[in-house]
Amino acid sequence: MSFNSFGKILRFTTFGESHGSSIGCVVDGVPPNLDINEEIIQPFLDRRKPGTNKFVSQRREEDKIKILSGTFEGKSTGAPIALVIENQDQRSKDYGEIAKAYRPGHADFTYYQKYGIRDFRGGGRSSARETAMRVAAGAIAHQILKNNFKNYKIHGCVLQIGPHKINKKKINWDFAKTNSLFCPDKETLSIWEKFLDQTRKNGSSAGAIIELKATGIPAGIGSPIYSKLDSEIASALMSINAVKGVEIGSGFSLVNSDGTESSDEMSIDKNKKITFKSNHAGGILGGISSGQDIIARFIVKPTSSILTPKNSIDQHGNNIEITTKGRHDPCVGIRAVPVGEAMLAFTLADLYLSHKAQIG
Repeated sequence: MSFNSFGKILRFTTFGESHGSSIGCVVDGVPPNLDINEEIIQPFLDRRKPGTNKFVSQRREEDKIKILSGTFEGKSTGAPIALVIENQDQRSKDYGEIAKAYRPGHADFTYYQKYGIRDFRGGGRSSARETAMRVAAGAIAHQILKNNFKNYKIHGCVLQIGPHKINKKKINWDFAKTNSLFCPDKETLSIWEKFLDQTRKNGSSAGAIIELKATGIPAGIGSPIYSKLDSEIASALMSINAVKGVEIGSGFSLVNSDGTESSDEMSIDKNKKITFKSNHAGGILGGISSGQDIIARFIVKPTSSILTPKNSIDQHGNNIEITTKGRHDPCVGIRAVPVGEAMLAFTLADLYLSHKAQIG
């Protein structure tokens, strides 16, 4: 299996399966003398790990990160940084009944068609368990960005779960950090909780829309034509499990406006600073950052693993009815927030190092 790596100058490669002994990654291209230790990385993983509340998978994993190489006395050395997490709460017996069956909406069918073999335990390599290592790699990317841009921050929140949307005018990024659903609106939180409770009881699942915002990124990051910042962000977010759509800035809603509304007018203020009247472009013009906030959204489909029986087929070509057992998120979009933040951070750090290599 190829294509287990992401990034160009800054690059990570992940390994491991959902029910294997461990998962891990190697991050290459990290500049030397950055503060890197387990205590810095662990809080990022704690925001993503399962078993933290009733609205996520009840699999109990501590997700304790261990650094194997690439640091000395708490600093990066410039060598590859190897990271590993030991799996602790595999329950492979839950998957015995689907060893020869294909779960609808999962990668079971396509993996077997491509490779002629598949690890059916928790989805194996196709499991979102792999995203823990993206978050660990993203924590290192955060350190690179913090070290170079003093006003840098990345925010993430859920905008919609199922049919229930928040009022975008009420987004409170700080509140989104205080609750388990990454909800940025206090009034909407209880609505989502009740909806997800009922969704679980119905043996079903729900999708979500996530918004990411990066602030403090200067103009000039990204390269036309084939390494545009927005195309690299879209690729990064689309690589996350269950993601089915990405938009930058005002995205698809721009079809409802005309050219007089959609272009972001510019001016020089009294302090001789460049200002923009709006940010429909999401902080990216011609594939290059403009200095405005970088805004991206992605949609995560409803979890395919549900208790409701579904029609499918098995490896022998028989029609079957299948129920997916195990411990699954009723809405995988919730834990996708820190994963999205990590992939955005890693993309920005990679393209910043590329910019630095070319421009100096």
